[in-house]
Amino acid sequence: MHRLFVLTCSALAIISPAMADPMPGIKGVNHIGITVPDLAEAEAFFTDVLGCQKATAFGPFRDDAGSFMQDVLDVDPRAVIEQITLMRCGFGSNIELFKYTAPDQKTVTPRNSDIGGHHIAFYVEDINAAAAYLKEKGIRSLMGPIPVSEGPAAGQSILYFFAPWGLQMEAISFPQGMAYEKDGGPVLWSNIAPAN
Repeated sequence: MHRLFVLTCSALAIISPAMADPMPGIKGVNHIGITVPDLAEAEAFFTDVLGCQKATAFGPFRDDAGSFMQDVLDVDPRAVIEQITLMRCGFGSNIELFKYTAPDQKTVTPRNSDIGGHHIAFYVEDINAAAAYLKEKGIRSLMGPIPVSEGPAAGQSILYFFAPWGLQMEAISFPQGMAYEKDGGPVLWSNIAPAN
């Protein structure tokens, strides 16, 4: 009987998510850091195409003899951050652009399906107007905008597009909310109601 109880508790521990206390004082996402191949090109894209504002820039950071870069950032000890530029992007997370050089630097841009793959989504009020704007600017976009009409994400429309260096991005809009919100429970933070 005791063994059955232990096995049952072990099985429940495996299928039940661990509930942990949050990191003390956490308020939300402050910024998303992105390493780019050409900082001037990236700054121009974020300001001229997406309407972000450059807040500040600083650097370089390097350690020619010690292991500071490895100890702090888990990069090659001889890696150099040539410059960091911080961008303010409307009512959402800030963007931190890094220009690195490193002896072991990889130049392959991960796809969404790769481990470590990622994209940045920007909320837009009118996704059709955003799609037309991106087309006018010559920005590579994928199929869409795609309206989602079924499931918990019903009510949103999406369009994936790319920065000139290959970073995947998304335009997303859900002016009437999404279907899952009617079920109660936690609601995702939204650019259209940032205080909620």
